[in-house]
Amino acid sequence: MTKRRAFLKSTGALGIAGLIAGCTGNTNSGGSTDTETATATETATATPTPESQMTFGDDGTVDFGISPSVPQEDLNVQYSPLLDHIGAYLKENHQVPDDLSVEGIIGSNYSAVIQALGQGTMDVAETGPFAAALGVKTGNADIILQRYGYGSWEYTSIIATPNDSDITELSDLSGKTVAFSDRLSTSGCLYPLYSMSSQGGLDVGNLPEGNGSQAEFDARFAGGHVGSYTLLEQGQVDAAAMGGFVRDTKTGPTPDKWQSVATTLHEDTGLPRAPIVVSPGLSDEAKTAVKQSFLEGPDSIYYGADGEDGTDDDLWFSDVRAAGKAEYQSVIDVANELGVGTDIFG
Repeated sequence: MTKRRAFLKSTGALGIAGLIAGCTGNTNSGGSTDTETATATETATATPTPESQMTFGDDGTVDFGISPSVPQEDLNVQYSPLLDHIGAYLKENHQVPDDLSVEGIIGSNYSAVIQALGQGTMDVAETGPFAAALGVKTGNADIILQRYGYGSWEYTSIIATPNDSDITELSDLSGKTVAFSDRLSTSGCLYPLYSMSSQGGLDVGNLPEGNGSQAEFDARFAGGHVGSYTLLEQGQVDAAAMGGFVRDTKTGPTPDKWQSVATTLHEDTGLPRAPIVVSPGLSDEAKTAVKQSFLEGPDSIYYGADGEDGTDDDLWFSDVRAAGKAEYQSVIDVANELGVGTDIFG
């Protein structure tokens, strides 16, 4: 079946029509048989030309942006099977350059990843729900998939304080220093700010877009979820906002370590898990091909370089499903409540 599918893609409609006509064995006005004409047509169209090949940018590489929350040293061992699979799938099922490669690139922050997608210097990316929603809103990204991780399609956002803190409710954060993971982080910034405003009655100023000078607390951006926790652990902040997975999984400290350091002050649940997005500059065919490479991938693409499930180099997510803007409408609504606009990409 795979060989037949590849053949049909390479011959195209004209080649197929020629083969059908060739079954009659008739002679055309030029003296050659239709069979001979079909053979010539097949030969001419079976080898894809550069113009007919599916392209990703101008460099023959599928540039895959990876969340800045992933440590550089984990990039190869965690993502290499997934990236290898995408490349192999594209070569097997589509007309792509023979030397096509898929390369993982860790973005400096969510904004950089989204803007790279919009500029066409990045083709595919994993990112947070808020960043993806803004990417869609600004025409910089298209959502194609939602990821499944830690047993759920949803996750939590938390604000934590040191165990010895006298902060007992959100309103107590007035005048305090609060760490956030990234301006475009859903669980590490957007939802915490919304809760601090709507439930804690705090003035968040022009955050997350501005410098926070008008907020009634001092905001610090750690550059990642674990980084936010680390600032709390080191005593550099009075509270820290982050994804609940830092507390609940091996992504962050051990459960015993967490309990010895931090107390959960506030928690928001039901956030849609992070998506996979693509550059709007890709053709519809290329977008679909990338999406199908995930949907038709074996479980082993999530197992890391050692190929074994349940070991330290597994990806944090273990499945995907087709998704679009609708699955992230709740995030868009929260962003609208905070008045977040395109200036956040400035």
